[in-house]
Amino acid sequence: MLRALADRFAALVPAFARADGPPPDTLGRFFAWCLSGAWGPLIVAFAASALAGTTEIATAFFLGAVIDSVADPSGGYLARNAVLLALFVGFYALARPLIFGTSAAFNSIAVMPNVYPLVQSRLHRWTMGQAVTFFDDDFAGRIAAKQMQTARAVTDVTSEFINVVAFASASLIGSAILMLAIDWRIALALTVWLVLYLGLFRWFMPRIRTRSKARAAARAMVTGQVVDTITNIKTVKLFGHTDHEDRAALDSMAKLRDRTLAFGRLSTGFRFALMFCAGLLPLLMIGGSLILWNAGQASPGDIAAAGAISFRLSQMTGWVSFTLMALYSNVGEVEDGMRTLTPRWTLRDAPDAVDLTDVRGAVAFEDVTFGYGRADGGGVRDVTLSLDPGERLGVVGASGAGKSTLVSLLLRLYDPEGGRVTVDGHDLRDVTQDSLRRRIGMVTQETAMFNRSARDNIRYGKPDATDAEVEAAARRAEAHDFIQSLRDHKGNEGYDATLGERGVKLSGGQRQRIALARAILKDAPILVLDEATSALDSEVEAAIQDALTEVMEGKTVIAIAHRLSTIARMDRIVVMADGRIVEAGGHAELLAQDGTYARYWRRQSGGFIGVEDVAAE
Repeated sequence: MLRALADRFAALVPAFARADGPPPDTLGRFFAWCLSGAWGPLIVAFAASALAGTTEIATAFFLGAVIDSVADPSGGYLARNAVLLALFVGFYALARPLIFGTSAAFNSIAVMPNVYPLVQSRLHRWTMGQAVTFFDDDFAGRIAAKQMQTARAVTDVTSEFINVVAFASASLIGSAILMLAIDWRIALALTVWLVLYLGLFRWFMPRIRTRSKARAAARAMVTGQVVDTITNIKTVKLFGHTDHEDRAALDSMAKLRDRTLAFGRLSTGFRFALMFCAGLLPLLMIGGSLILWNAGQASPGDIAAAGAISFRLSQMTGWVSFTLMALYSNVGEVEDGMRTLTPRWTLRDAPDAVDLTDVRGAVAFEDVTFGYGRADGGGVRDVTLSLDPGERLGVVGASGAGKSTLVSLLLRLYDPEGGRVTVDGHDLRDVTQDSLRRRIGMVTQETAMFNRSARDNIRYGKPDATDAEVEAAARRAEAHDFIQSLRDHKGNEGYDATLGERGVKLSGGQRQRIALARAILKDAPILVLDEATSALDSEVEAAIQDALTEVMEGKTVIAIAHRLSTIARMDRIVVMADGRIVEAGGHAELLAQDGTYARYWRRQSGGFIGVEDVAAE
């Protein structure tokens, strides 16, 4: 029964509900966006915590009432006070535990376990929708740290607001009402103290929030620096730059230390002022009650109630203040995370975008220009190029000629600055990005591997593929044999062995073969090969050429390669230079033109690059 009740509490907040629209960049609206869909249970949790706060006042009231009842010297104490004693027992034995238990259930079962995944999933979905330029301009580790930092901070603010602010507010309001019932002058003393207490908050909290924001930014920078170093640890070691990376990390850590010290100095001053303020409350309230009692205007029970309230509020002052200081710190961290995570998407699906289905594979670049927002070269200019369904096109050119930019535009990683790109006549800006990319298979020089099993990495091309289909794709890519020999640190072998972060446990050629197997399994109508065999030795490349030829059958293919032997059999070849197409034709036709392509071919087929030019000199 208790388990079923707990499960009902756990289901009150929808842990993975999608958000409506983009995240706002102002604090209040950002919190509303993060918590939308959960406000009902959160309000009930707030009310339950406030009700628990009122029990502190009930405790003081019952204490005073019992003491005053004892002060009556007449006989028959139990009979005269049966109702009071029954309420006293019922409150402590039943009502108070039930109220606190309900409040704890809301906070610990309904709120805390669900708000974090709710916020994290929303931030993660938004971040995944950013264009590649968003990730190019930042550390991967820093972006991940900001997601987790912000989700945790929103969760902590929500939880503490319910657990502390509601509880303390109800306790303070109830205390003022009880003191007013005893004597207005005691209530006035409590009010004066409260004004002083809130004045401390007004001065300290904005400064704590600012310094917390600076500390959070410095912490994220340390994470980004360390993750960047570890991600590229082989490069660090190969260049012998351990000391250089150590200095970079220490510089980031020193900035974090400075920000943490600044925060620590401020928080120490706050705590000192707070403890002084907390010590004044019992003096004011108990002292005032004693003066009134001496004047015959207060009972011993009134003194006990005022004392109980003052001591409880004094103790609560430290707890509430430290919690609110942490709350303000978390608000600062949320603001810091907002700056990184809330930028609008620069590449969006059109509101009326449709899914791209039944693709035949006709691709066209119509007077396309794209320069990455710069005017100093790079990208492509005035490119017009079309491919018929099933046509195989080779693309050749020096580094920076615009080959990869052409592919990026086809994948709609960027939108053209001029002209348009179409598939089967559909402007890519009019179709959904996911549906477009699902219909393009791709193998690149820099192959992307997940830190998952070999099977999962290949199956990424077709998530519902069977194990047999995965193995068949691996065989066609000449990957089956080396996969069989894999073994990871957990003892998993073969297709179950994990490949390490970014496939670090594999050679470049092995990574390319797994990427090729993934593309084979995907079986998309358009296939892009961007230096797909650059990391393969000649023997392995020759072994998979037949497989490549078979895979390309019936597909529209764009193949980029510096090794011209891999594209000599294409139906057509274009040569790019400075972002433009300078030559186009078949292999034999281009050789006969004796232009750029012919020069490339002579250099590669004649030996080392440039050997003929050197001999001529």
